[in-house]
Amino acid sequence: MSASFDAIVIGSGFGGSVAACRLAEADQRVLVLERGRRWSTEDFPRGPGDDWVFDSEDPERHHGWLDLRLFPRVGVAQGAGVGGGSLIYANIFVEAQRFVFDHGWPEQIDFEALAPHYATTGRMLEVQTLPDGQLTERYRLMEDAASATGAAERFRKLPMAVRFDDAWHYGLDDPHASRHSRAETNAFGRSQGTCVHCGNCDIGCPVGARNTLDLNYLARAEDKGAEIRPLCLVRAIEPEGEGYRVRYRRLEGGGEASESARRVVVAAGSLGSTELLLRCRDQYRTLPALSPRLGHGWCANGDFLTPALYPGRRVSPTRGPTITSAIDYLDGSDGGSRYFVEDGGFPDVVGNALRAAFDRHAVGERLFEGWRLLLDGLLQGHDPHANLMPWFGQGVDASDGVMRLDRAWFDRELALELDYDVSRSRPTVQAMIDRHKRLAEATGGVAMEPPSWTFFDYLLTPHPLGGCNMGASREDGVVDHKGEVFGYPGLHVLDGAIVPRALGLNPSRTIAALAERAMAEILA
Repeated sequence: MSASFDAIVIGSGFGGSVAACRLAEADQRVLVLERGRRWSTEDFPRGPGDDWVFDSEDPERHHGWLDLRLFPRVGVAQGAGVGGGSLIYANIFVEAQRFVFDHGWPEQIDFEALAPHYATTGRMLEVQTLPDGQLTERYRLMEDAASATGAAERFRKLPMAVRFDDAWHYGLDDPHASRHSRAETNAFGRSQGTCVHCGNCDIGCPVGARNTLDLNYLARAEDKGAEIRPLCLVRAIEPEGEGYRVRYRRLEGGGEASESARRVVVAAGSLGSTELLLRCRDQYRTLPALSPRLGHGWCANGDFLTPALYPGRRVSPTRGPTITSAIDYLDGSDGGSRYFVEDGGFPDVVGNALRAAFDRHAVGERLFEGWRLLLDGLLQGHDPHANLMPWFGQGVDASDGVMRLDRAWFDRELALELDYDVSRSRPTVQAMIDRHKRLAEATGGVAMEPPSWTFFDYLLTPHPLGGCNMGASREDGVVDHKGEVFGYPGLHVLDGAIVPRALGLNPSRTIAALAERAMAEILA
């Protein structure tokens, strides 16, 4: 086979970006196929008419910021773009805890095996914690709640992939204005700013303070010769000669195309990677020997958000980094349930939309600045979210979801289905909700259990895991400890799909560390 590339990487999230970087550093010809577009600070979605939605059923017309899949018992939120999940995640880059590796993993994987790779990923994303001079209202509330409930020793700052300027503080004039961001060049030669606590992490930082993967791993990969093709949706993988041919759709301009390589790394996320391999096994029959465990072992990682109202306290969840701290109950001391409480935040979507409208329609610089000052004054004086605390967290739920392809009676196309029975996960989720309620009550708040959970047991997760789980053999897993697919040498899966159980906290660093370890093994 005369391959077009030495390696093709499908997806550019926390697994794909690591693979692309390390393969390119090894002087291999690398192609990255990414279904989403390449975003910049100038075109992040803000207003109602912007490109918010990536529609998996009509991606040629709608290839926006967020892919939200709603299944009967659970919803899954995924990023779409060069940088994958790093575009929409909350910047938390935390290591999994030792107990997670006690069972369910290949014997080669434990905390010690990942420790040096955790360190590498931390350096690549330049992690740090929130400076003491920039503590948010939510951070202070978390700290007060931990103390008030006798859990002060469980409270801690979390490592974040964010750039801070120690000179910034809330006492500045108009502190969240972009002019307070300090421009600098990162270790990979890319221009970034420093955080001004504007609260827009999940919808794109306007000053470039977040260390998203396009600014480090992918930047390094491109500098070493890797080619990234955005808006390319992979449809199938098939063996060819001593490697594989990858067939994909061009979402911009239309048409089908294909490339070949001796090595293929699938890194399209828990849903994306699993769906692709299911289609290759069950629909196109190009990879018929894939494990019968394909699609099994999915979990929501126990994600849950409980809103609480604080009539007498300002919380301001739309300001500051999305998450900064945690109260750690992963030791199982709460009746055996393991979970990780975090301070949730969210963007001021209404304020952003209004500012975007003024940006588009303002006439004349002085007139524009007058409207801007008036708008900021109105928004700050009438913040409808000022007294709302989104108590957030993850838990070690049951990894018993199953993904499969099925066809509805009215539909001609096979579609991805997710069967998820929450019954085995309910005790952990409920324990976390009850903890949210106690933390809120101890600090003068009133927590409200969402009706979607109370009446329908419905969950929404931005941290899907599993579907192509690691195992010791084809009988108990889809890939081995290096992410190599059983029965298909040179075909790998390196993303959240290979994680065989819930981590109970933000999984991005573990996904990246697994990819770093796999690359070290492959390129040794």
